[in-house]
Amino acid sequence: MSKKQVFKPSEAELEILQILWKHQPATVREIHELLSKKREVGYTTILKQMQRMHDDKKMLTRTKEGKTHLYTAVPKEKDIKQGMFSKFVDNVFEGSPMDLVMHALGKSKTSEEELEELQKWLDQQKKKTK
Repeated sequence: MSKKQVFKPSEAELEILQILWKHQPATVREIHELLSKKREVGYTTILKQMQRMHDDKKMLTRTKEGKTHLYTAVPKEKDIKQGMFSKFVDNVFEGSPMDLVMHALGKSKTSEEELEELQKWLDQQKKKTK
């Protein structure tokens, strides 16, 4: 039985994955152009990072079309988000999602629409427990 691979991307790897989830398959050049809109980063830095993500960490697949390499993300966006969220809640909020929610709601102005949406969600959760 094969064990599901657990990916733990670094911040830089996560930036690349986020672009790929929206624009895959993509070339190193395309990734570089999109990342360069957010911050200054060298082309060879992105190239090396993506090579490591492919060769060493198996986070990316690569296909060749002519002289161009096209990269695709292996991990699913929802899986990475769930893993990072769980780790964050465990590390920062001692495993309590409720503390996270209370902290988030207490730190910003919540609109009437957001409160209504939250109430609908709470009502749905109550129905599930009955």
